[in-house]
Amino acid sequence: MVIDIPFIWVAFKEIAKAIPLTLVLAIVPVVIGFFIGLVVTFIREYKVKGIYSIANGYVSFFRGTPAIMHIMLVYFGIPMLLDSIINYFNLPYETNKIPIVLFVLFALSLTAGAYLSEIIRSGISSVAKGQMEAAYSIGMSTPQAMGRILLPQALAKSIPNFTNLSVGFLHTTSIAFLVSQKELTGTANIVASSNLKFLESFIAAGLIYWGISIIMEGIYYLVEKRVQQYSKGGVA
Repeated sequence: MVIDIPFIWVAFKEIAKAIPLTLVLAIVPVVIGFFIGLVVTFIREYKVKGIYSIANGYVSFFRGTPAIMHIMLVYFGIPMLLDSIINYFNLPYETNKIPIVLFVLFALSLTAGAYLSEIIRSGISSVAKGQMEAAYSIGMSTPQAMGRILLPQALAKSIPNFTNLSVGFLHTTSIAFLVSQKELTGTANIVASSNLKFLESFIAAGLIYWGISIIMEGIYYLVEKRVQQYSKGGVA
């Protein structure tokens, strides 16, 4: 067996067309998941009555089960639930017209939210409790102390974990092909199947994943460096 080097470039150009969808599937869930994680963190930190147990169960379930299962549950379960509601109320809607990508984004956002909740919680735990006490002593309310004192420090300390999660979600997008989303891995499969050159296609896909990962890590590094300079009182 001989590797067809020229075909790697051919496959690379074809697979690269899936980069925009892959970035959407990688970035949007992390952004939405951040806000989900933030809310869940506060619920768990302050033990909000009535929903504290639900928040704990949510984090436990989504961290304790694979992302591929979350996509399958949402992809098959949500349409069934919506169809039941539509039929019950006799609404003029059809679930088969909902773009599949929305189900994938919804599932991955829930997954990201669970992981980000733990990342944010660990960041908050790393901040000395005296910081909040000092904020209260000068008359700050809890929301003010959280927004001005606690969260900025917690998020700054969590940047390395955010980096790992973001790169991990870039790789997780590959399972979207199972529900017919033609992201990088899915497109590589299609290119390989049409030419029976699987090795070359996946080398090309691997190079693209690697390149995007390096760019993402570089962006987070610059953000972390800027935050460190700011926290030390330096000028960026």
